[in-house]
Amino acid sequence: MNAKNIIVILSLLALVSLLALVGCASVDVTKTAKGFYNPTDPNEIEILKTVPNKPYEELGTITAVKFNALDTAKMHNAIRAKSAPLGATAVILTQEGFDKNGKRWAMGVAIRYR
Repeated sequence: MNAKNIIVILSLLALVSLLALVGCASVDVTKTAKGFYNPTDPNEIEILKTVPNKPYEELGTITAVKFNALDTAKMHNAIRAKSAPLGATAVILTQEGFDKNGKRWAMGVAIRYR
C-alpha cells in the first residue's frame, strides 16, 4: 500500500471518530508508529496540505474538532502541541472543514522526516 492509500484509510477512520466526538475544541492524537522519538519543538512543526516530496515516517493520526471558524492558527498550534511529544517534524492535514454548527475541524497524520 502506498502512502496516499494509507492516509486515505486513516482519514476515513478518523472521520468516524470525529463524528462521535462532542464538547469543546480538542485535538486527539493516536500513535501508530513503532518505537519512540525525542519530543520536538512545537514551534518547528510544519503544517502541510499535501504529501511532502521527501521521505518520512508516519507517527500517528490527528483529529482536531470544534474550533471556532476564525481560529485556524489556534487549531494549527494545538495540533503542533499534541504532535510534538511524538517527535513529529510536520503534520499533513488531509481533510478540513466546518461542522453543522460552523465549528472548524481537521484530520491528518503526524510525520517525521527521515
